[in-house]
Amino acid sequence: MPYDPSRKFTMDDLRAARESGAKVPMLTCYDYTTARLMQEAGVPSLLVGDSAANVILGHSTTLPIPLEFLIELTAAVRRGAPKCLLISDMPFGSYQASVAQGVKNVVRMVQLSGCDCVKIEAAGSHLRLIRRLSDAGIAVMAHVGLRPQSIGLLGKYKLQGRTAAEAENIVESASRLARSGAAAILLEAVPPEVSAAVVDSVSIPVIGCGAGPACHGYVFLAHDALGLTPRKPKFVPVLGDLATPMRDAFRGYVRMVQDGKYPAAEHNYERSPGEKSSGEKPIVEKFAEQELKPAVK
Repeated sequence: MPYDPSRKFTMDDLRAARESGAKVPMLTCYDYTTARLMQEAGVPSLLVGDSAANVILGHSTTLPIPLEFLIELTAAVRRGAPKCLLISDMPFGSYQASVAQGVKNVVRMVQLSGCDCVKIEAAGSHLRLIRRLSDAGIAVMAHVGLRPQSIGLLGKYKLQGRTAAEAENIVESASRLARSGAAAILLEAVPPEVSAAVVDSVSIPVIGCGAGPACHGYVFLAHDALGLTPRKPKFVPVLGDLATPMRDAFRGYVRMVQDGKYPAAEHNYERSPGEKSSGEKPIVEKFAEQELKPAVK
């Protein structure tokens, strides 16, 4: 189903998509220019993920990225895509200490970035936080399944819900989060049977990230899909190869400079025609003469 780019896509539209069976495309985005292009292409929803720690800052995990940096990125994406439903991640350390800390930082994110929804990697201890935020009118997307901020406990990123016990825990967690007021669920790296069970257990939209076709929408790292990262996860489709033409363009620039083709005449600025005279000394010579004049005593 095509989306009207002249009208803002909202949480209400996401809920309506669940009811109608329409599937909602979502992509990660971290900057104004890309956000503008994605909105022009008709992408209705964007996620400013803490994955910026990996693809923007070069960290091996998402843990180091600070709240203030994600606020700035989210605000930039908001300016580039004012009509998109904009979800921003709450980074590690910004909501784990207490409900009061979480509410304070989420409110700060919403006020300063203009996002429509925040995403929290949620566990049982976050039910009270989600209820408080919901009561305050803030939409929360609860992230379950693989939670990258738990890398210290997991040891490595891996598929979740492979056993009956794990699957049951994921379904129960999603159900409890929905009952606590979560506006949507993001389900990462689980088998399709688990995501189908989650969809059946909740009445809110479920966005899949490597979670099979039963979800109401899908999201992945745009950098992965465009060939800009070294390795692409199995669930990410190939949308293009931007790395090769970018490298070729950069190599072309290097050759232009080395061959003396840049800057050429067309790249230079001209002085105003009325300022030129045939007998005028070059500016460099005039400055050189001024440097040689003795100081007046």
